[in-house]
Amino acid sequence: MTVHASRVRPPALLALLGFVAAVVVVAVVGGLASASAAEQYASFARPSWAPPSWLFGPVWTVLYATIAVSGWLVWRRAGLTAPAHVVYAVQLLLNMAWTPLFFAAGLPGVAFAEIVLLWLSIVATIALFARHSRAAAWLLVPYLGWVTFAAALNYAIWTLG
Repeated sequence: MTVHASRVRPPALLALLGFVAAVVVVAVVGGLASASAAEQYASFARPSWAPPSWLFGPVWTVLYATIAVSGWLVWRRAGLTAPAHVVYAVQLLLNMAWTPLFFAAGLPGVAFAEIVLLWLSIVATIALFARHSRAAAWLLVPYLGWVTFAAALNYAIWTLG
């Protein structure tokens, strides 16, 4: 049994690294698109409940880790061909698109419409992931919460601006 376990671990570790890499690409694209995000954010008219700009980096770091692990957990149970991973990929692409829309393009209204689609895709991902792994689904709940908050902040900045 030890031999079998050692044959299983490297592919699982490689798959986890693949999920981490996918999430890192999303984070890097967002980072490149928002090189001056902290300065832009500081210049916006914001609601009193808006968090300081330094908070976004640590929050997203934790969330991206949970997003990667969540996808990996479902992969271990269902593989990449599961419809759940199609929706997972869509939410990653929507996640990646928000920052360029909001900061680089300066389109908070379009970014708000896009973040609503992101929110819906996260809900769909949670529902589909729950069929394969409750842990994977629960790992996405803080992400959904943060995107809910981010959508409200996006809307507030858009309407105050």
